[in-house]
Amino acid sequence: MTEIYIKNMVCPRCIAAVRQTFEERGYPVEEITLGYARLGNELGTSEIEAVSVALREQGFELLDNGKNRLIEGIKTLVIDQIFHQNPAERKWNWSAQIADALSHDYNYLSTLFSANEGITIEQYIIRQKTERVKELLCYDELNLKEISYMLGYSSVAHLSSQFKRVTSYTPTQFKAMNQKRNSRIHLDAV
Repeated sequence: MTEIYIKNMVCPRCIAAVRQTFEERGYPVEEITLGYARLGNELGTSEIEAVSVALREQGFELLDNGKNRLIEGIKTLVIDQIFHQNPAERKWNWSAQIADALSHDYNYLSTLFSANEGITIEQYIIRQKTERVKELLCYDELNLKEISYMLGYSSVAHLSSQFKRVTSYTPTQFKAMNQKRNSRIHLDAV
């Protein structure tokens, strides 16, 4: 059995692409989630290098040490909660949720994340929420009140002020501007 930690997996399509990479090489996948794969075979160094190259061609990257795994775990958890969870199932105590999920003290995780990423976990969460708001505004299916509820904001005013701090535009200005062009950022580039 081989456990592999993978950077830049942000959606179900990423899981499918990584699964396909392993299966094309004849490696049975026992489990695969965002940022993690467990294979039924024990892979040697040359096999891991070949998988690494194949994954890199698709925009993924193998993680090699515990600290990188923790940082990627934080990112994966945040993206999963913001983009892939039902609003009714969300827990909004981010520090407790991250600490529980990664089995480490939140202060340690926060310091590690800030030192390696150059921003705080809170800033990362705000950036991801902003990208989700952009996405939802582009779909034009929900109003700002529904979006603010969905993402756990206390009010539309709170969402709007945070959105403007990150983008320099109000959500309304962004929506009008976006009808002319797409200004969203890929999740793994946030």
